Amino acid sequence: MLRYPRIATAALAAALTALSGSLLAAAPVANASPDPVARIIVAPHGDHETRSADHHVTTIQQAQKLARTLSGKADVVVSLAGGTYHLNKPWKLTSADSGRNGHTVTWQALPGQKPILSGGRRVTGWKVKDAANNIYAAPVPEGTDSRQLYVDGAPAPRAAIPLSRSDVKITPSGMTIVNSALNYLATLPDQNRIELESQDSFTDRYAPVQSISGSTITMQQPAWNNNNWGYDTLASPFAGGALQLQNSYAFLKSAGQWYLDPRAGQLYYKAAAGQNPSHSDIELPRLTSLVQISGSYTHPVRNITFQGLGFTHTTWLEPGTSVGYANQQNGTFIAAAYPQPADFITSCRSGCQQFEATRNEWHQIPAAVQVSAASGITFSQNTFTDLGQVGLGIGNDANAHGSGIGLGASDITVSRNTFTDNSGAGIVVGGVQKDAHHPSDPAMVNRDVSITNNLVSRVAQDYKDMSGILSTYVTHAVIEHNEVSDLAYDGIDVGWGWGANDPGGSQDYKNRGLYSYQPVYTTPTTLSHNIVRYNLIHGTKQVFHDGGSLYNLSASPGSVLSDNYIYDNHRTVGLYLDEGSRYVTLAHNVIQDAGVWAFTNASGTNNTNDNTFTENWYNSGATQVSTGAPHNNVLNGNVQVSGTDWPAEAQRVMKKAGIEPALRPTGDNRARQDRP
Repeated sequence: MLRYPRIATAALAAALTALSGSLLAAAPVANASPDPVARIIVAPHGDHETRSADHHVTTIQQAQKLARTLSGKADVVVSLAGGTYHLNKPWKLTSADSGRNGHTVTWQALPGQKPILSGGRRVTGWKVKDAANNIYAAPVPEGTDSRQLYVDGAPAPRAAIPLSRSDVKITPSGMTIVNSALNYLATLPDQNRIELESQDSFTDRYAPVQSISGSTITMQQPAWNNNNWGYDTLASPFAGGALQLQNSYAFLKSAGQWYLDPRAGQLYYKAAAGQNPSHSDIELPRLTSLVQISGSYTHPVRNITFQGLGFTHTTWLEPGTSVGYANQQNGTFIAAAYPQPADFITSCRSGCQQFEATRNEWHQIPAAVQVSAASGITFSQNTFTDLGQVGLGIGNDANAHGSGIGLGASDITVSRNTFTDNSGAGIVVGGVQKDAHHPSDPAMVNRDVSITNNLVSRVAQDYKDMSGILSTYVTHAVIEHNEVSDLAYDGIDVGWGWGANDPGGSQDYKNRGLYSYQPVYTTPTTLSHNIVRYNLIHGTKQVFHDGGSLYNLSASPGSVLSDNYIYDNHRTVGLYLDEGSRYVTLAHNVIQDAGVWAFTNASGTNNTNDNTFTENWYNSGATQVSTGAPHNNVLNGNVQVSGTDWPAEAQRVMKKAGIEPALRPTGDNRARQDRP
């Protein structure tokens, strides 16, 4: 069921009057266009006297039902009045909601208005709980759980305390407290809600506590085991490894933090001095997805546009369960128990054969707005903000879709949208499992996805291992003229698989034992002909040193990464070709103030070969590209400049990169169009 806000009658009447005028002006006449337009207005509290029998409705469900009857006869335009539409369950669109017989269906905002689809509820009824520490409490329905809270439009941090690695000793079952100042942990209630976070070299891991007795912390399984084998593990990070304990009332130490007790139905918030949460808009997410767009491979959802809508207030609960978040890279995680050697913490801290059994079964973080088994879907001028997961997921694996159907996304357009303050990536296209790279049904192939002129800023706030935009196994993704900024990890990442699924496989993964669990493929993957150009990428690599601002993984024949401008990446890698990258051209990019401007993670056994770096400009940083046999990577015409003495052609790229000038937002201080 969907519930809707009150909308001022006068404002609504004015909007309807204006729209009615436009409808009259556009009314068909004899011998006019043969393609009629059926228009539906969703006005939850509209004036009954002004409603037309078949064109004005009060709920999204009514509009959806009516659109289905009209979509085979005309282009259907559904206009939503402004206000917040509180969803009690995800909004699902199937093949029955398609534009049919060559027609389209558009869900859009009424002119000049902003409809918001929300999976949360505003929290009210705040009372002082602890005056000395300025902690307030408010009631919420018992059983309500969330990993996110939003205060006045911004994500609030969960109650947390830092933990030094010397404070504890990692064991196969959990941790032993070494620092006696932490002995109080054994006295805390609800110990199984406490979580440990570890920010490593390229992974961001979460593992929940089972119980604490004396100095012994026992962790939930399989989360603990899965976080402690493979690569860049919780116990043995390659670098970094900052720890936090999160999610206990006792950890409410800093202003702005919160803690939720589902069993008691109480939300606690530590206010800043002089702040009263009753005067703030505090939103608690209830849903784990907002919109699910999915048909079938034989009958995909077709020809639907979403324009001018807002998507907000979701959460994702799995990291707080016994599964945890055994992060592997860029939003993937191990979701089940696997056989392990008894000494897995030491013998498998840099991989082992048993670990390879997990690789092709990793799961993906689900998105708030999900698209699969779909074609001809457009997202234009929408906002994806304050979401507790990935903003928009396109053709991800089935495990990341509420419909249970993954992949199969084609002819998808994502243009002029804004993605900010989300817990996961802004946009993720493609899957990582077998059917993503070698589909058992040709209809599963993700292809022809256009991502242009989007602002992606301050995303991956909780799952910091994620890039702003990720495209995995996709044929012909075009990612251009986006601004991607303010990230803990990479800016734009393309590809997946470390070359292990490419024709002939990888000797590295033969040595590791992967092919005891999967075939050595003789045919190419679906990853090819991708274009990444004219993007502005800055403020990346704020936490994780591994990876690059612009990154490719595995063979991608016919792919070109060109005319991008990268700066402020904390002196890490600008252009990064990881294991198995082949047949990729990197041209006319500008890389400013990097530690390494160009890098190939190449060895004699991992097939990072046959790539070309041509006519790029950089003003600092090492060149770490393996050339010559057997790699055959080529450096051609690249130019190092002094300081900011960029030549005219480089300046042209710098000026053109990012959102196209005519489309750049104005008056939005979150849109950083400043150029050094």
